[in-house]
Amino acid sequence: MDAPGCMKALLLAATEYRAAKTAQNAALLQRSLEVISGLKLTRFFASNQILPSECLSCLVELLEDTNIDPSLALSVITLLSQLASDTETREALQDTYNLTNVLAGVVHRSSTNLSDPVLLQGIHLLQRLTYNVPVFCAGANIDGLILFLMHRVQSTEDELTIPCLGLLANLCRHNLSIQNQIKSLSNVKSFYRTLISFLAHSSLTMVVFALTVLSSLTLNEEVGEKLFHARNIHQTFQLIFNIVVNGDTLTRKYSVDLLMDLMKNPKIADFLTRYKHFTSCLGQVLDLLHGRDPDSSSKILELLLAFCSVLELRHTLRQAILQPAGLPVSANTKLVTRSKSFEPSVALVHLSNQPLEASEDCSGLALQLFKEIFEDVINNRNSESAEHFMDLLLPVLLDHLQMPEQIVDELLVKKKCERMVKAINVLTMLCRDDTLKMRVSKVLTASQCTCLIEHQFPYSGIDTGFGTKLVDSKMCKLAADIILKMLDLMRGLQQDVPGMKVSFYKMLQDQRLITPLTFALTSNHGEQVQVGLRILFEAAPLPDFPAIVLGESIAANNAYREQETQHTAKRIQMQSPVTNSTSVRCSSSCPSSNESKASNIEELIQKLHSGLEMKEPLADVRMSDIMDVYEQKLSALASKEARLQDLLEVKAVALAQAERLMAQYRCQRAQAESEARTLAAMLKDAERKNEELNDLLKAQHVESERAQTDIEQLFQHNRKLQAVAEEHEILKKSSLDLLQRYETTERQFKELQITCNSLNIQVEAMKKLNESLKQQNDRTAAQLVESEEHRNELQQQLQERDGTIATLQQNINVLEEKIKTQEKEKTEMEKTIDTLRKELSETEQAREELSIKASSLEVQKSQLEACLEEKEALVNLQKEELNKHASMIAIIHKLSGGKLSAETVNFSL
Repeated sequence: MDAPGCMKALLLAATEYRAAKTAQNAALLQRSLEVISGLKLTRFFASNQILPSECLSCLVELLEDTNIDPSLALSVITLLSQLASDTETREALQDTYNLTNVLAGVVHRSSTNLSDPVLLQGIHLLQRLTYNVPVFCAGANIDGLILFLMHRVQSTEDELTIPCLGLLANLCRHNLSIQNQIKSLSNVKSFYRTLISFLAHSSLTMVVFALTVLSSLTLNEEVGEKLFHARNIHQTFQLIFNIVVNGDTLTRKYSVDLLMDLMKNPKIADFLTRYKHFTSCLGQVLDLLHGRDPDSSSKILELLLAFCSVLELRHTLRQAILQPAGLPVSANTKLVTRSKSFEPSVALVHLSNQPLEASEDCSGLALQLFKEIFEDVINNRNSESAEHFMDLLLPVLLDHLQMPEQIVDELLVKKKCERMVKAINVLTMLCRDDTLKMRVSKVLTASQCTCLIEHQFPYSGIDTGFGTKLVDSKMCKLAADIILKMLDLMRGLQQDVPGMKVSFYKMLQDQRLITPLTFALTSNHGEQVQVGLRILFEAAPLPDFPAIVLGESIAANNAYREQETQHTAKRIQMQSPVTNSTSVRCSSSCPSSNESKASNIEELIQKLHSGLEMKEPLADVRMSDIMDVYEQKLSALASKEARLQDLLEVKAVALAQAERLMAQYRCQRAQAESEARTLAAMLKDAERKNEELNDLLKAQHVESERAQTDIEQLFQHNRKLQAVAEEHEILKKSSLDLLQRYETTERQFKELQITCNSLNIQVEAMKKLNESLKQQNDRTAAQLVESEEHRNELQQQLQERDGTIATLQQNINVLEEKIKTQEKEKTEMEKTIDTLRKELSETEQAREELSIKASSLEVQKSQLEACLEEKEALVNLQKEELNKHASMIAIIHKLSGGKLSAETVNFSL
């Protein structure tokens, strides 16, 4: 069976189960739930069609039923958990169907039996729904849920403790009403003590949940100041970074959110900039970008973007990404050299080029991070560090500017356009630096820019706001943003890319540019307004620029916005009772006939004609624009007709099932006829109520017109009063300014008078000091003349000493030669003594002769030694004289201003 058939079967089974809660109907509903869950129709439920909306409403109503079978409730919660994996479906369940309040009631009813699986699954689903979503503290269900969660957290630890603590962390985060409610409880101090005891728990998930609740409740209070004091904050940082690096996906998400919340406090952000291990922790965080888990990668990118909000941390992050050579390697990879594929920049490029079908938008976050990094590079004028990275990044950015033709899904087209906007932002940031701008101009051509703008022109239609889809409205704004930012990029590159200037000015004179300019100039975002003004300043002087058409378009857009607000208010007043009467509860009624459908269409046509007659007095709106508005109204009515057709098909299936039941159970024919009569009576009552509502609608329409005229008169009177009040405020401010100026000038006059007296005293002291300095100057001038004469005398003595030093140097050389000859003679005599001793030992017969000779030789030896000692004493005396002369020369040079010292006067002996 196809998806619509399964959904219709689910609606029918739910209707039968609510009518009669029998085992057979429960089994039929259980089987329908299992079929829907097995088909995995997550993307189908995210659409705005009527069948998925009716099914979601049916599932929520089943959970609201207090008498529902527990197994059916568990199946419904399981199916809703599966559907909540899609972001848009999760937001619809939270905002449109108020599933949080319903699940709070389910948890409250199941809290009597802690082993009930419905309780655990309901808490898990609540934790998924409330993650990063503000919850309004309204109703007894939410109050009871908070009390139950606090009681379970403070009770004995079991399987419910961690889910309850995680859900409590979600509810407390960014919800002041819930925070105040918890703080007003009598047992809040014991609750704080329990949370602080969890900080030493072995489970990282428990630690981060407890720390998140504590930071939400106590960050700006006395307990929080003690907990996040300067003495403890570095340990807290280390704990959070360890959880980010070593925790699982869920724990990592909550730890990243906790660190981002703490960084919003300026004092803690300043502590983080002074954290000495931040660089090493950042390296380990960047290593997580190489993982394959898209949830973890997206949270890490969000954390890095949060770091960029602090200038010092952004500077460190830029160095870690673009210059990873000095980055410490994490403990897991410390034995392996960091290769190029493990560089953070390569990982970021890979994440920025993820396919469109990816569940998490890591690509958009990576492109935003690139913009922040290059902004820091340009602000610090360090473009050389990014040049080597351009060859890797620029092809990816250019690939983002290409729109694939095979994309059919509107959501994928919207995601592609969002990436285009962020890629153009990166290119625009690169063009702020001349060096990087040259690299961009070499790869980007004028034809690529014009092709992209031409492709986006069909999407940038006028957003009327009447009956259009939300995706269409967002798509129009995205296309307008792409066109204007691409034109702004072309404006920056028009002098560097061939043909860019011609293409740029040609695009400025295109009539289709009016709508994007209108979007930008009437936008709520300052950046878009600035881009639109830059383009307008370039285009306004051109001869063919349609300035008048632009003014009319801006006026029409403002009129559309005003009509949209009025239409929204009227639609809320008119459709609130109709919505209640056309919910899923009316699926048991019989299908309407073709005659009633034709009459309803005729009534709609009459309303359109009456609406046209009412809008004709608007002279400032062109007739073509009005026709576009009502064409879109007709398309919306056609879609409503299709939805009614789906409801008719559901009712036809119900009738077929009823016929089969009548054939099987003829004994119940009378009961079925009575039920048919009651249904007919209900139909008549519904038609009668519909007529009454139509009359009431017309009366309210007349009253709204009267109220509108009264409101306009009140607005005019209010404007006059505001003008008078503004003039009064201006005069009041000017009088206060003049009074403050008078007081300040009087205070300055007194201060200047005091300073003038002190300056007069100083002038007299300076005069006395000047006279004494003049006398000292005269004395020093006389001393200078005397020292100059003494210097000349010393110069003459120095020249004489130089001559004596030269003669002494010659004498020293002669003495050195004599010493060398005497040493040679000494060595020869020692050799002869050795030979004589050998001869004495050889023969005893010539002993006497040899002894005589030896004695004579000893006498000669003593004479020679005495002579040698005399010469050595003479050499030492000469050395002492040379040293004295060298010191005298150094003193002379010091006196004469020369740089020669005693150490530099070295005579080689």
